[in-house]
Amino acid sequence: MKVIAIKGSPRKDGNTAYALQTVGEALREEGIEFEIIDVGGHNIHGCLACGKCAEKKDGKCAIRSDMVNETLVKMREADGIILGSPVYYSGIAGTMKCFLDRAFYVAAANGGWFRHKVGAAVVAVRRTGGSMTFNALNLYLTISEMMIPSSNYWNVIHGTAVGEAAQDAEGVQIMQILGKNMAWMLRMKEQNTKPEPEQEAKVRMNFIR
Repeated sequence: MKVIAIKGSPRKDGNTAYALQTVGEALREEGIEFEIIDVGGHNIHGCLACGKCAEKKDGKCAIRSDMVNETLVKMREADGIILGSPVYYSGIAGTMKCFLDRAFYVAAANGGWFRHKVGAAVVAVRRTGGSMTFNALNLYLTISEMMIPSSNYWNVIHGTAVGEAAQDAEGVQIMQILGKNMAWMLRMKEQNTKPEPEQEAKVRMNFIR
């Protein structure tokens, strides 16, 4: 089994990376493979709203100049996905937001690739805005019908300078417990013998006609 973590911070070894690594250590202890993919350090274009991914259904975004399509392959093959972002103006870091908008739309438009995968979100913040960013990341998981493990508090760790997150004892424990609970959920899903609920076609309602 494998979990892919998407890191939305431009800092290579910052506090977002530390949070993801802490979750990853707990997963590895349970025998689950773990990989972090750096998104925040790349130049990623925002969604063009062209609709080509839904029209062609070839499993690819029409923008081919960045890492979105190659990362989507790994996300589709993974059993679990973690989204990790720093907090910028009480929200998701811009490059991460661009990546998520495109990746999750392509996945949805091509049959719901992430449906029933185990997914979690983690946030690194200096002071405030952590809960808002955490909630925003979870919106991608819930609309995709993903299964979400929890911890003993919201998945937010505090720190500014590189390495400071390690001093947040409560935040460290949150990430460790999240990793353990995620591993447990993955194992339960693996052992489940009951068929998954059948996927339903989306009912769309526009209030302006």
